[in-house]
Amino acid sequence: MKQKINLLIGFSSVVLIALIAMQYYLVKTSYDYKVAQFHTEIKEKISKITNDFTDIDSTVMSSKDIYYNRLLKSYIKDTNFKSELKTKLLANPYRDVLTELLRRKINLEFPKNKIDFAVVTNKFIVFNSQQKADTIFSEKPAIGNILYGNLASLDNAFSIRNYVGTSIGDSNYKLLTEETLFVSVKNWEQIILQRMATILILSVFSILILITLFVIAIRALIKQKKVSDVKTDFINNITHELKTPLTTLSVSTKILERKEVQENPELFHSILETINRQNTRLQNLVDQVMSNSLGIEEIELQKEKVQPNLLVKTIVSDFELAYPNVKIQTEIVFSEITLLLDKFHLTTAINNVLENAVKYGCQNISIKTSLENSTFSIGIQDDGIGIAKSKQPLLFEKFYRVEQGNVHNTKGLGLGLYYVDQILKAHKGNIKVVSDLGKGALFTISIPSA
Repeated sequence: MKQKINLLIGFSSVVLIALIAMQYYLVKTSYDYKVAQFHTEIKEKISKITNDFTDIDSTVMSSKDIYYNRLLKSYIKDTNFKSELKTKLLANPYRDVLTELLRRKINLEFPKNKIDFAVVTNKFIVFNSQQKADTIFSEKPAIGNILYGNLASLDNAFSIRNYVGTSIGDSNYKLLTEETLFVSVKNWEQIILQRMATILILSVFSILILITLFVIAIRALIKQKKVSDVKTDFINNITHELKTPLTTLSVSTKILERKEVQENPELFHSILETINRQNTRLQNLVDQVMSNSLGIEEIELQKEKVQPNLLVKTIVSDFELAYPNVKIQTEIVFSEITLLLDKFHLTTAINNVLENAVKYGCQNISIKTSLENSTFSIGIQDDGIGIAKSKQPLLFEKFYRVEQGNVHNTKGLGLGLYYVDQILKAHKGNIKVVSDLGKGALFTISIPSA
């Protein structure tokens, strides 16, 4: 079953990862679509207001054309001017004026968004009818080639459109220029995420639901396996416990059917006593399962005023009579404290802890009581085989029995410490254990005095 559960967990994990990957792909696709849609909106609006730069300020644009012709004529007169042409072009005198005019127009169109822009030059080519075209420069768009605008970088900017212009220097020379308008919208990622808020929330919510259902399913499977193992262990234990008295009863009943036995009163009564003892043993086993499997809500406490230190002393005295080979050291503080306790249940609970220590190889027990912060505590230290750290969280679960070392030979139904835990919880108290394998265990019972 363990292998099947591991395979199911592995398969479920792969399916979950695949579903998350698909969800990520859908969100990423939607994000890319929203970005492209946003860019298209910006492009359409800005293209309308920059379709022809002459509508910004015809005077400035005329000055720009005149400046270009002046550069072309300087080149025609002296081809060595070619090395200075780009520098002169970038240092154009209309730079600040056009930047301010275009900024105002964009701000009017986008009053709620902060948009930076830049117009960069890409090409400056001179055509000569008598010679080959002379490419002064032809470069990819770069912020270093900015003609005007307020962009500091093209990293987060996108192109709106290209502008190709021509000028005629004289009958033999023509000028071809190409410029690109870039814009950058501040906090554009936030704008996209706001538009995708519904999709993102639903995606995250669905992924969380998937993960939650996956965890719940896996925990249920593990719990089911654990319950199955506990059930098997319990059946094996109870079968072992019931087998001996049932076999004895079966044999004794058959013996009673013999005539010679019936005619022998002494033998007859001896067998009847055997049947009675085994019947009592069976009844005790059934009572143990019934009473020790109770939960907190099913326990009815009959509380009375009890001096807990005297109760502990009495329990220790009785235990020493039952287990004379176990040495017990006590450190009991006889204060005047009185608690409302169920004497019967609490006595049984403490005895269960002591008997559990003896079952698991204990020869010496140290018992100490204390009263701190309105809490009465009983510390029970034994020198038994100890409990591994990994086993301790399961120690107080129903039917759980530690399986390690020679513990397989220890009889019991795994209800003793569970019963102790339930009784203490019914008293609003608790029990804790500190132990290392091979170094014994310290059980601390705490009960509030209020």
